[in-house]
Amino acid sequence: MTDPEGGDAIMDLAPALTGFWGFEATVKPFIFGALLVAALAGPVAAQVRIDIGVQLPGPPLLVVIPGTPVYYAPRAPANVFFYAHQYWIFAETGWHVGPGWNGPWAVVQPVYVPVPLLQISIGHYPVPPPPWRGRRPTERPPWDAHYGREWREATHERDWRENEERWDKGKGKSKGCPPGLAKQGRC
Repeated sequence: MTDPEGGDAIMDLAPALTGFWGFEATVKPFIFGALLVAALAGPVAAQVRIDIGVQLPGPPLLVVIPGTPVYYAPRAPANVFFYAHQYWIFAETGWHVGPGWNGPWAVVQPVYVPVPLLQISIGHYPVPPPPWRGRRPTERPPWDAHYGREWREATHERDWRENEERWDKGKGKSKGCPPGLAKQGRC
């Protein structure tokens, strides 16, 4: 393409392009470096490992506890249980849960420990804590101090007790009587 004055249009733009490319030559490495740093400094998944003082040499042999959905490891060097597709360990520091037999372990607050684990008798704890050692193997651990008395109750018992407490707060004959008995005239 030619210019009406007889020169090449591309040649006339050469000084403008040189200035543009010169600018690009200094900014290009800076942008590339910033993109590289941003790509390498992406989010990293953090994993916290808790050392609970229990080292299992391998996957423990699990045995079902009769009448419960809980398994335990009778030959393990710790109180290892398997419930709801998770491994549970009761150590001196409390309950811990993990996805596999070798962890990683997370501390479980007492209120979040499943009731079936709390209802296991002392005889199913291969390494019972020192305060439990004088008790019969058929006894349940003394969880009342940490979990209250509700851990012992079945759901229907807890519901009935809570209803009774609510009914006792009412005044008068019909208010303090369970609805079924009031209809029958028995209270």
